[in-house]
Amino acid sequence: MDFNVKKLACGAGVFFTRAVQFTEEKLGQAEKTELDPHLENLITRADSTKNWTEKILRQTEVLLQPNPIDHTGARIEEFIYDKLDKKLPSRTTNTELLGQYMLEAANEFGPGTPYGSTLITVGEYQKRLGGAERDLLQASAVGFLTPLRNFLEGDWRTISKERRLLENRRLDLDICKARLKKAKLAEAKAAAAPDFQETRPRNYVLSASASASGWESWDVETDPGVSEQQKLLSEEADKAEHELRVAQAEFDRQAEVTKLLLEGIGSTHLNHLRCLQDFAEAQATYYAQCHHHMQDLQRELSRCANSISTPHSAPVVCPDPVSSAFLSGPPSPGASVSSLSSQRPLAMEQTQLPVTGTRKAKVLYDYEGHDGTELSLLADELITVHTVPGMDPDWLIGERGNQKGKVPVTYLELLS
Repeated sequence: MDFNVKKLACGAGVFFTRAVQFTEEKLGQAEKTELDPHLENLITRADSTKNWTEKILRQTEVLLQPNPIDHTGARIEEFIYDKLDKKLPSRTTNTELLGQYMLEAANEFGPGTPYGSTLITVGEYQKRLGGAERDLLQASAVGFLTPLRNFLEGDWRTISKERRLLENRRLDLDICKARLKKAKLAEAKAAAAPDFQETRPRNYVLSASASASGWESWDVETDPGVSEQQKLLSEEADKAEHELRVAQAEFDRQAEVTKLLLEGIGSTHLNHLRCLQDFAEAQATYYAQCHHHMQDLQRELSRCANSISTPHSAPVVCPDPVSSAFLSGPPSPGASVSSLSSQRPLAMEQTQLPVTGTRKAKVLYDYEGHDGTELSLLADELITVHTVPGMDPDWLIGERGNQKGKVPVTYLELLS
């Protein structure tokens, strides 16, 4: 085993020196080199990006996978499949599982019974909703969650590494500044000492050049101890100054590298913007599919309720259709009360409508016509409605000015 003790000791010494410098800076006993204001702003922006990306990622995962236990298990499963370099199989959603349970219950209760047939109808639509939810989960994972996670686990780790290296370079620079300052101070004190020259014995010798020329001239012989001390202090100052220049160059170079990485946060924001748009589009598609499925389910349940009722016995009604407030958003308080009071007797009222007579009706919720035969509706507007022989009892013919088309009964409140 190659174990370099000298290198280890050197590294430990550097670490200890940096720790001392950092502690003295925190205590206000040492000077600290301030970073460029532009670099400080980039660091602040990067930290904010990292913090909010973590929060958005975590909350999106909670939104798509509300159960924390399922969420943890799903992350572990993703990690294992990622390490094995295999494609993650699609998981059954809770809504699909509910639909499957309903279908199994219908088989046991009897598909021909009113309850069993209704379970089959609702179960099939629950499975469709679950399929739409699975598509949303897959699209969100690929187009939104994965880019956010890649930023945190890839780009941000690189930025953090370079920032730690920049901090070490700054500490080294401040250590060199303090060392040079200390060396200059020691040199100045030695030069300014009052007895530095006088306390040393002086030797006067006859100048050789003067003897040769016949003139008497005396030179002062320098004390070897004094010159050696001055030389050592001067060399120490020169060495500290050289180390400062090297540390300054390394700090400037690392600052530029870190600045380039931090400026890339702008590109990260643009990438996340596109991912956010994809996520919103996936949500819009999901909710549109849910809206369509629930409208179809409501019609199926209304048709089921009318088909299984008999004139000689009390009508057996399927479960109440899902409120249209789920489909079109929350209505106004007045409309909500009106819908609750009028939804159940609606089938009785429509049977009292004359075959060719017309009545006024108030629209409870917005409705978008699916084709040219249907009339689009706006909540709270008044229209004229009538029936035609042989028409589906769940529908009426609505008229609004020159516009005319089929309208669903469940979206209307018939007026006297």
